[in-house]
Amino acid sequence: MTYEFTVTDVAHLGSPAGERALAEVGRLPLAGGSYLADVATARRLLGERAGAVLETVLLRRRAVSKVDDPGRWLFTDTAVQQATPAPVAALRARRFAGRDVHDVTCSVGADLAAMVPVADRCVGSDLDPVRLAMARHNVPGATLVRADALTPVTRGTAVFADPARRDSAGRRRWRAGDFAPPLDELAAAWAGRDLAVKCAPGMDFDALGWPGEVELVSLDGQVREACLWTGALATPGVRRRATVLRANRPEWTVTDADPDDCPVTEPAQWLVDPDGAVVRAGLVRHYAARHGLSQLDERIAYLTGQEPPPGVRAFRVLEFGHYNEKQLRGVLRRREVGRLEILVRGLDVDPNTLRPRLKLRGPHEATAVLTRLGRTPTMFVCVAETP
Repeated sequence: MTYEFTVTDVAHLGSPAGERALAEVGRLPLAGGSYLADVATARRLLGERAGAVLETVLLRRRAVSKVDDPGRWLFTDTAVQQATPAPVAALRARRFAGRDVHDVTCSVGADLAAMVPVADRCVGSDLDPVRLAMARHNVPGATLVRADALTPVTRGTAVFADPARRDSAGRRRWRAGDFAPPLDELAAAWAGRDLAVKCAPGMDFDALGWPGEVELVSLDGQVREACLWTGALATPGVRRRATVLRANRPEWTVTDADPDDCPVTEPAQWLVDPDGAVVRAGLVRHYAARHGLSQLDERIAYLTGQEPPPGVRAFRVLEFGHYNEKQLRGVLRRREVGRLEILVRGLDVDPNTLRPRLKLRGPHEATAVLTRLGRTPTMFVCVAETP
């Protein structure tokens, strides 16, 4: 069970006494063998305030990958789960630069905080008084009001919405009609306004039929979100976009307006597995055309070429051929492979079940890519490199 905060809790946590309590409990490990003793210590020191303080300390630790300077933030458990990582929120906020913006599902303010530095004016609204109180603490530069996301309370603003995508048991919702509020109701409520809606990257966007631009965003190799753009917020002529963010590397993007001339060829020296945002956006051919790569099979996302894109983890092919377990075992034994990464796409193979049966032994490491070319199960034994 997670702690249920009250408005009174939020007021205390933001006070000097609350900040001192948070600092004191923040010095406790609250992990491993000392967890129960640490909790007992906090309860002895803080009495009835201990629950809110303990939960806040733990949530701040979980939020390190989500917001800058989490030590000053107040959260609920679900707010941390749904919060956008700071680099992704900053990317999205750029489209709102110079605009008056209304975040109609502002929660504790994670997305609003990214917009305040770039927008002209920011309004955040939510129905939950506890989250609104936390947002006032977290984002002092925004105007905050209590309002339903389906009831417009501003005029002339660009609108952002992040509908809830988990049910009361914490399970993810993948259908747009199951969002809270539902996607079609959001679109109807804000019809004629420039609207952006954050949603789950696992949705079927072809079935969704969104009239504007759909952007898939990955961060450090993990697809983090999709954003649906309409009106002036959308890019003219673009229906699909993939944007890739990686620490200490330049941001890049590919869209369906780019060329997609991409042949299907025999395997070359390298295999390239496109970023997940590219795959989810359906832009594998566009990415391949940009980098002079080919497809191995029109239905499989692996690409091949004589030279991979710079800065991308790729696989230098040592040998390839028809896949069966016996043949793969023989290749690995001959090459003295003792450590093996197994990647599977298009075949019903469980890497965790397969690995012990291969009886790996030797000083070398490799990657086995198991896939299907046409109807033929195919194996590639490779070395992973980042040119």
